[in-house]
Amino acid sequence: MPHLQTILGQLNTAFSKGENIAKLAARREAFAPGNALAAGVVVDASMALYTHWQTYLGTIPKTIQEAIRSVIYQALSTSPPTPVTFAWAPGYDFELTIWHAPDTRLTRGGVTVLIKSRYPDDKHPLHNEPPHGS
Repeated sequence: MPHLQTILGQLNTAFSKGENIAKLAARREAFAPGNALAAGVVVDASMALYTHWQTYLGTIPKTIQEAIRSVIYQALSTSPPTPVTFAWAPGYDFELTIWHAPDTRLTRGGVTVLIKSRYPDDKHPLHNEPPHGS
């Protein structure tokens, strides 16, 4: 869990601060359809937690990965880019909740992406079960 909090802090800084999100928006094609979510754009191989983050992302079902990638791509495609906040909470299975607070006259809105999952080292009770149809 501490790994996730550290990584989410890095993601939130990258996807919310003006100069940082502008740099990401310039690289938004890394999040285009067909690209992997774990492209190393924000959390790259030079970071100590890179391997842990790549492993965790690999456990997220592809449908949820694709939804997250799509939100990021859309947010970086707006002008100015829409800030994205990432959060994690413990859960039994993987869950994804997304909400978008609109801009107001006084403040910029943004998207929040809440991922729920087991703790990264907590194996699901069915992890040894073969997939249906195998």
